[in-house]
Amino acid sequence: MRVIARRTLREFWLSHPDAEQPLRAWYSEACRASWRTPQEIKASFRSASIVGNSRVVFNIAGNKYGLVVAVAYRWQKMWIRFVGTHAEYDKVDVEHV
Repeated sequence: MRVIARRTLREFWLSHPDAEQPLRAWYSEACRASWRTPQEIKASFRSASIVGNSRVVFNIAGNKYGLVVAVAYRWQKMWIRFVGTHAEYDKVDVEHV
C-alpha cells in the first residue's frame, strides 16, 4: 500500500514521543501490505475497526492513540485522515474526516 502522508505521522510523534515507535511500526507494515479487502486488514490488525466511507481505525500504542485512514483498495493507497489521542478521536466523525 502507498501511505499518504508519512509527514502527518511524523508531526504527531514529535509532540507525542511515545507514539513514534508504534506509528513507525504501523507505517512499515502498511507499506509492505497489499490489502485488497477490509477483511485482509483485520487479519493483520485484529483491533482495527472497519467503518463507513472506506475508513479504517487503528489503535496505536496500546489503544492510547487513534489513527484513521481512508483506503482505496483498488489503487493500493491509504490516506491518513486523522491521528490523535482517544480524547481527540472521540470528537471527530471518523466517516467524514
